[in-house]
Order: sequence, then C-alpha cells, then structure tokens
Amino acid sequence: MKKFLIILLIVIAVLSVIGYAAGKYMCDFALRPEPHGAADIDRTRHKADSLLAGSTAWYDSLHVAGLLRDTTVTGYNGYKVHACFVPAADPATAPGTAIVVHGYTDNHYVFLYLVRMYRDGFNYNVLFPDLQYHGLSEGPAVQMGWLDRYDVEKWADVAHDVFNNDFMVVHGVSMGAATTMMMSGDELPPYIRAFVEDCGYSSVWNQFKTNLKDSFNLPPFPILNCASLVCRMLYGWGFKEASSMAQLAKCDRPMLFIHGDADDFVPFSHLQMNYDAKVNGYKEMWVAEGATHANSFARYPEEYTQRVQVFLEKVYAME
Repeated sequence: MKKFLIILLIVIAVLSVIGYAAGKYMCDFALRPEPHGAADIDRTRHKADSLLAGSTAWYDSLHVAGLLRDTTVTGYNGYKVHACFVPAADPATAPGTAIVVHGYTDNHYVFLYLVRMYRDGFNYNVLFPDLQYHGLSEGPAVQMGWLDRYDVEKWADVAHDVFNNDFMVVHGVSMGAATTMMMSGDELPPYIRAFVEDCGYSSVWNQFKTNLKDSFNLPPFPILNCASLVCRMLYGWGFKEASSMAQLAKCDRPMLFIHGDADDFVPFSHLQMNYDAKVNGYKEMWVAEGATHANSFARYPEEYTQRVQVFLEKVYAME
C-alpha cells in the first residue's frame, strides 16, 4: 500500500509538471507574442494605410499641427499605459467623444480609419489607447480585454476631463470589441452612453478553443485548462471568467454589434451568442456579408460609417 501511494504521488507530480509546462507554453504563446512595444508602431503603419488610404499622412499632419497629443497614465495594475487624443474638427460643436480600442497584437495606430471616421466624419473628439503589452504601453502580457477594461474605464475618465463632453461611445474591434463588451457590464459613469463592438469573441475560452483547434488540431482538454490555470497564477484571471457574454448580461446601455459572416478567426457564430447575451437595453446587429475578420469597414466603408452614425443619432436622441 505504501509503495502504491509513493508511485501515485510520483505520477501526480510528473503529470503536474507536464501540465504546468504545457500550460505555460500555451499561455506564453497566446499572451506574450512577439513583436510588441514601440518598435511595433513602424510595423503597423502600412496596415493603417491598407485599411484606409492616407491614414499615416493624416496622423502625421495632426501631430505636426499640435492637434494630436500623447499621454500616459498609471494602469489598473501599476504599469504605464499610453494613449493619443485629438479634438473634434470643430470642438465647439462636437456632439460627443469616442474611445477607439484596437485588437490583438495591434496598437493605437492600426485603426486610424475609425479615428478619422469619428473626428472628420462625425465631428467627435477621440481618444485611442494602447492596451497593455501593445504599442507604447507597458504590461506583463496581453490581457485579452478582461483586465484591459479597467484601463479603458480610466481612459474614459481622462477623455471626459479633457473634452468635458457628456456623450461618449466606446468602439472596439476584435480584442478591442471584447474589451468593449466586457467593460459594458461594469458600473460606469453616466456619460458613457453607447458601445460599438466589431467582431469580438464571446469569451477568451471560446476563442482560444477555436485557435487551439485551428493552429494545433488539439482539443481544449487538458492543455487549455492548464494554460488557464497558469494564467490565473501569473496574471490573476482565467479564460472562462473572461466572458463577453457574462458582462453583456449586465449591460443595459445601447450597443451596435457588427460581424462579417466570412470571419473564420473569431467565428461568425460568436455574433449571435453575444447579441443574445445582451437582454437589457437597446441593441442593433449588422452582418457584413462576405467580410472576413476585422474587414467590415474595409469592405463596406460607406455603409459601415452610415450604420454607426445612424445608431449614434438614435442613442443621442434617447433620454
């Protein structure tokens, strides 16, 4: 009996070491990708132009004119986080402020098409941050939106102080959309009036399950379970708790859901899951036919802009 117990303990110890090693590898693979940081800004300049021609020249011209500013604050966990902000084209008549949130391995630079849409198209003030471990922000790892939401909430306060505007929309793409949905279920100030999510995942668990199958042809158990446990040990959260759907169930503010029906990175099925999870408050859905992941604007720039504008006008009229 004693020999059996010793063997059992050895087996458990070996399996634990193997499980931790596999979980650590997958956790690092997903949450500490390369490249990142300041050097990544140059890598993504061409991506901003590919999504909307002339974006980098527009960005640079605002910098030269002194209209586009950089700022840093201390994030929820003590790391420095960075954002840019720019006033509306006509600040005196600006109807609102937008927070634009980028996606996984992107940065504030990539989604300049949204910054331009809000500033030049809608005459909104705009703040667009780098999430932790992206762009010019510090941070130990990608937080997949779950803890990033606390930084975005802090940025909303900063934008409100800078622009003194009581109508704010948070608009995110991909991981930024998940951040937006995860944020929407928190206790928020009244000036945050609306959300737009574009191709966000229903939960980190569901997204990584898809990635694990597509990239490695592996089932979620046991590797994803081990990776989630390692993530909790290192960063304080697990993959299943990081749920857009759970947060949406607590959201009662208006939201526009956008997803391309040809998206195979964040599966199109996540759109309906997220939409159905929001049971309170006004909501709209737009399916961008034929659009792949984060491609809805590039495929339908005029319709995308019109749908967002009409949605915001509806929300603005709500009292």
